[in-house]
Amino acid sequence: MKRGYQESSSSSSYGPPQSKFKYNPEGDGQFLEDENTKIFARKVADHYSARTNQTLEEREASPIIHLKKLNNWIKSVLIQLYAKNGDAVLDLACGKGGDLIKWDKARIGYYVGIDIAEGSIEDCRTRYNGDADHHQRRKKFSFPARLLCGDCFEVNTNSGNSFAKFQVRLDKVLAEDAPFDVCSCQFAMHYSWSTEVRARRALANVSALLRPGGIFIGTMPDANVIIKKLREAEGLQFGNSVYWIRFDEEFDDKKFKSSSPFGIKYKFHLEDAVDCPEWIVPFHIFKALAEEYGLELVFVKNSHVFVDEYMKKPEFVELMRRLGALGDGKDDNSTLSPDEWEVAYLYSAFVLRKRGKPDQAPVSSRDKGKMNLSKEDIVFINDQP
Repeated sequence: MKRGYQESSSSSSYGPPQSKFKYNPEGDGQFLEDENTKIFARKVADHYSARTNQTLEEREASPIIHLKKLNNWIKSVLIQLYAKNGDAVLDLACGKGGDLIKWDKARIGYYVGIDIAEGSIEDCRTRYNGDADHHQRRKKFSFPARLLCGDCFEVNTNSGNSFAKFQVRLDKVLAEDAPFDVCSCQFAMHYSWSTEVRARRALANVSALLRPGGIFIGTMPDANVIIKKLREAEGLQFGNSVYWIRFDEEFDDKKFKSSSPFGIKYKFHLEDAVDCPEWIVPFHIFKALAEEYGLELVFVKNSHVFVDEYMKKPEFVELMRRLGALGDGKDDNSTLSPDEWEVAYLYSAFVLRKRGKPDQAPVSSRDKGKMNLSKEDIVFINDQP
């Protein structure tokens, strides 16, 4: 799988200049969230809500089908490495529930999924119930679940101390569900990086809801790679046959101030997948901010590095064969195209652990959630008092 890639790390010379992130002693409440941020968040939500479920035939015909299978392999590896039998899982930006089967195979004990897109949450509900006719029906999921609809990065600005108000409300919504053993946020954490307050809200939520010693796994764009490609491009846009990224003219000098690591927006288009604004996440800032909320880095690996490392383990080689990202090793000799492999290079996988000594006995969550979810069971966060 080595195709002449360069490793990407937080120590790379590419990307925004390195600087020590300053701790915010006055608390997060001093930051404000403007209406533009909410508008962009709604655009993202509408984009994902509008995406219709695909039949198996339509999915296999996708121009990025092998990339999708590779991403599923990466997420599956993360889940197999860090989810244990009986774990309570919080899935931020759970989308249409594409990872439900992965969690079931890990034999988790309880699942809570949250997503901003109402259409996606409804699809997740039908997938969990086994009602989605575009799926091959499988045995019933073995864990109870709850689903919530709302922007888990949003800060309510209706009061003077709005940040604290939203924190109390979110804690109230999930009071009987926490603490969680594992939190997952796949290909979505960068949507919180439009402002500092949203980035802090995202990490504060993860920290507040994880138990001591709990694990936060995720995937997101690799800022070092994106900035490297931007600086190598002739203009403000680069890409290939399946994707393009375009920066606004405000970044025409291709320089980024270390004092302004939030709100670095670009437009991302990926065939049959994404077409909406996204934000650069300088990983050294992400790491420093996470540490403020008691989350310590276990590892971060560019997807190319991740594949190279875990394809050396027999159990994950077999998993790759079953998922078919590189063909099935028998009749199917198809594999990732060079253009899909380039897209994979745009992403990284990370693992964080919450500081503290793990509890001696895990919290039993078997009596929470339901084994079949009605539309009325979906909790709308913004409707909570």
